[in-house]
Amino acid sequence: MVLSLSSLSSSEGSSKKRKRVGRGNGSGHGTTATRGTKGQKSRSGVTNLKRLGLKKMLLSVPKTRGFKSVYGKNQVVNLEALNEVFKQGDAVNPRTLFKAGLVNHTDGPIKILAQGELKVAALKFSGVIVSKSAAKTIEDNKGTINQ
Repeated sequence: MVLSLSSLSSSEGSSKKRKRVGRGNGSGHGTTATRGTKGQKSRSGVTNLKRLGLKKMLLSVPKTRGFKSVYGKNQVVNLEALNEVFKQGDAVNPRTLFKAGLVNHTDGPIKILAQGELKVAALKFSGVIVSKSAAKTIEDNKGTINQ
């Protein structure tokens, strides 16, 4: 026998005959058609919406609660990351940080944090937010900060 699409068939026991519900007493499901007796769910016209009630309604309503800040989230740059990119006396601003690949975009606020040690001296910071401890480290290294 040649194997072709027309000669394929499912193996025995792999498929089941569909249940024909609500086709009279002779169908094997009796008078109530597996719905039980009485009540809203036993009658025609019932939908999932009626069964689930309030929960279904709440699921379909868009989420309007919670809190979303009007201010953008700070992009964070640590002092130790500046050591690899900048040289003595360089300007550190959103544009130079973006070119160096330390931030993803220049639109939102950028904050310099004091994690790690700053080895580069006399950096000029402008257009970025600097934490208090980072500002102290920068000023100790003869750097300047212009807001």
